[in-house]
Amino acid sequence: MQQDNKLRQIVLDTETTGLEPSQGHKIIEIGCVEMVNRRLTGNNYHQYLQPDREIDEGAQAVHGISNEFLSDKPRFVDIVKDFIKYIDGAELIIHNAPFDVGFIDHEFKLAGSEYGNVSTYCQVIDTLVMARKMRPGKKNNLDALCKEYQVSNAHRELHGALLDSELLAEVYLQMTGGQSTLSLESEDVRSKQSSAASVKKLSADRKPIKIIRANTDELQAHQAIIKKMDSSIW
Repeated sequence: MQQDNKLRQIVLDTETTGLEPSQGHKIIEIGCVEMVNRRLTGNNYHQYLQPDREIDEGAQAVHGISNEFLSDKPRFVDIVKDFIKYIDGAELIIHNAPFDVGFIDHEFKLAGSEYGNVSTYCQVIDTLVMARKMRPGKKNNLDALCKEYQVSNAHRELHGALLDSELLAEVYLQMTGGQSTLSLESEDVRSKQSSAASVKKLSADRKPIKIIRANTDELQAHQAIIKKMDSSIW
């Protein structure tokens, strides 16, 4: 649950064996990025999963994950409790949320009826819905949004749940007003830094500052620049 008025958000993405859980497709990768009060904390969650079924060729072409790579990975039922503990009470941020939530709900159902569904634990924000409202008639996939909000995705050759979550976190912050820092910084640290700066004093025996006044030509040039600034659009 949210505590101490802190907003905990988790940017989440999955990779799967195919497109439809109703056809027996499963989650093979979960990637999550945590933000608290719009600051990335580094407390991320990443897990590959053994699906006990073949991966569709089309899906493998997208994410590059093979059945051989997953052969020694845990199954969803093995990690379900830790995953729930991680997401519980957070606000999930997902691009095209019905896809990922549908798969997670399906995995919860297979793991046991006692696990409920995503809505049991979290609220969900769909950034695809947000983007379509903000950019009607335009492409709003993750690559397009990275380009729009100048988030570098040059290292993204294939889809990956954790990588896509990291990119989406930066895109989401830009879509919703940006942020000044990407790390969670202690309020105490900032307070100490501010206090230290406020008590710094200049030497009492320093030489007086020499004042050089502008001449007539310099004043006229300055006024001309000010007039140009007044007519600019910022």
